[in-house]
Amino acid sequence: MPADLLISLAAVTLSVALLSGMLASSVMRRYAPERKRLKQIAMPLPGSQWRQPLTLTSEPSELAERICRVMPRSSKRMGEMRQRLVAAGYRSTAAPAVFAASQIVCALAVGVTAMVLTRTFAIGLLSIIAGFTLPGFWLKHEGSKRGRVIRNGLPDVVDLLIVCLESGCSLDQAMLRSGEELGLAFKPLADELALVANEIRAGKPRSEAFTNFADRTGVDDVRSLVTMLIQTDRYGTSIAQALRVHADLLRTRRRQHAEERAAKASVKLVIPLVLCLFPAFYIIALGPALLQFFRTFMSVVSDF
Repeated sequence: MPADLLISLAAVTLSVALLSGMLASSVMRRYAPERKRLKQIAMPLPGSQWRQPLTLTSEPSELAERICRVMPRSSKRMGEMRQRLVAAGYRSTAAPAVFAASQIVCALAVGVTAMVLTRTFAIGLLSIIAGFTLPGFWLKHEGSKRGRVIRNGLPDVVDLLIVCLESGCSLDQAMLRSGEELGLAFKPLADELALVANEIRAGKPRSEAFTNFADRTGVDDVRSLVTMLIQTDRYGTSIAQALRVHADLLRTRRRQHAEERAAKASVKLVIPLVLCLFPAFYIIALGPALLQFFRTFMSVVSDF
């Protein structure tokens, strides 16, 4: 091989390697976790206004009023929808109306697309029903993901509450301080603690604020913690001692949830193994033998 060709191939290989390395480095640097966290601190993500907690001066949204005039819903239906949205972290006054509008828009978009592609009225009707349920599945997924974050961060918050209470802070100050310290790691839990403290400042009884906290999240661990705090506040026992005992229980539950998810992983791996790995393995292992058997069978048939 001529030397010029070798030099050209080496130069092309080196250029491709350098270009690939630069692209990979830029992509990894752009999507690095620390850079994402800094962006979240410096600038809220798009659409985060729907997740902002309500303040004492919140006003009804004009967008929500327009949507409600176009497609009115019953107060009971809107209350149930608001509860589901609050569990997913969307506390804005316009969130229920926007979600209701998204159901209609998604149903029409999916139905019309399916009808245009298949040109079948029955499939289009089924697609409209499926499109109407898609936002509900997404909201359920968001609620379960947020509940998982709250459940995982609850033991750490309880430990910080114990430290703050033993250092001389009141329960309200301890909740605010714990939420600030864990705001980056467990943002949903920090928002809920801040909302509880704001409700207590506004004049709500502490037991009612704690009950609202449990109703908003819908997490069993939060319900047990709220029940313990209400009983401790009612009977005047030591909150720090009760929290210390409850923190051990929460850590045990978190470890059990992790062990449960690890045990389910082996069962969930069966589906990709059966659908992806085993067919390729059977083709490679049994393919030559089947081809040889087919050739032999065809030769025997041709002899007859």
